[in-house]
Amino acid sequence: MSVSVVIPVFKVRNFIERCATSLFEQTLEDVEYIFVDDASPDDSIEILKECLERYPKRKAQVQILTHEQNKGLPAARNTGLAVATGEYVFHCDSDDWVESTMLEDLYVTAIQNSADIVWCDWYLSFAQNERYMRQPAYSRSDDALRAMLSGIMKYNVWNKLVKRDIYVKNDIAFPSGHAMGEDMTVIKLFVKSSKVAYLPKALYHYVRTNVNAYTQTYSKRHLEDLSFNVDDVVGFLEREYDGDLQNELSFFKLNVKLPFLISADKTQYALWTAWYPESNEFIMKNKSLGYRTRLLQWMAWKGQWWFVRAYYMFVYRIIYGIVYK
Repeated sequence: MSVSVVIPVFKVRNFIERCATSLFEQTLEDVEYIFVDDASPDDSIEILKECLERYPKRKAQVQILTHEQNKGLPAARNTGLAVATGEYVFHCDSDDWVESTMLEDLYVTAIQNSADIVWCDWYLSFAQNERYMRQPAYSRSDDALRAMLSGIMKYNVWNKLVKRDIYVKNDIAFPSGHAMGEDMTVIKLFVKSSKVAYLPKALYHYVRTNVNAYTQTYSKRHLEDLSFNVDDVVGFLEREYDGDLQNELSFFKLNVKLPFLISADKTQYALWTAWYPESNEFIMKNKSLGYRTRLLQWMAWKGQWWFVRAYYMFVYRIIYGIVYK
């Protein structure tokens, strides 16, 4: 089997048909599809089965696994990984969709470059339009790793094709029970990879139907999960690199807490202040980030919350609210 696709399913009745259709219409034939029903309370699985009826040639390639109780996104990914048999693994979120050539394009790129991981560009999809999200190109995993920590490259799991052996031989799994920030697992995969490759095509549609999606609110559980995953990845990198990533780890912590500033909520400003204060002195050192982003963080460090609030209202609420409806 060339590629295993793992698709967690939970409360996606309005999206699962489009997602499944885009997967079943892939030009790559040698694929196995592993849908994991994470105790979804709606009729998502019934809709999926109805969709599958239109693709009889795919039926033998489809597994639908079931959790008796909801375990969360990371656990659902792990359930799929445990039964995957493909040479490479691809994760697709069930509220998103992909271009028909995505798996073939990524797989061919992986084979041609003998790559452990291949990534591509993607579309950030809003209700009425899409934004093309371009990623940087690297052939060495170490360069890509440093770019992810510095905020140049995204560590999303869903635009990457990963050799399954990287998971298996290094005992890498997603953090069950800690969903917020679970994509950080990708960082570990890059550490254990050798050759990587980039495909300069947008093949994945990441759906954000909320015009205010840039603004996030955090429950106590979300914050605990995020903190757990950051500490886990930082500890992993410190053991693997023995202090060689001091600057990049500081940049990483700054990027993790940056969303706290994309708000007019003073409680989130307090979170930014409390989280990883030791990283603040590195704000202006990360030349990889745009000056506006560094200025926003620097003003927060200096307690100039009027600037942070004004930046949010003007850039995110007004400009992005108009452009990305």
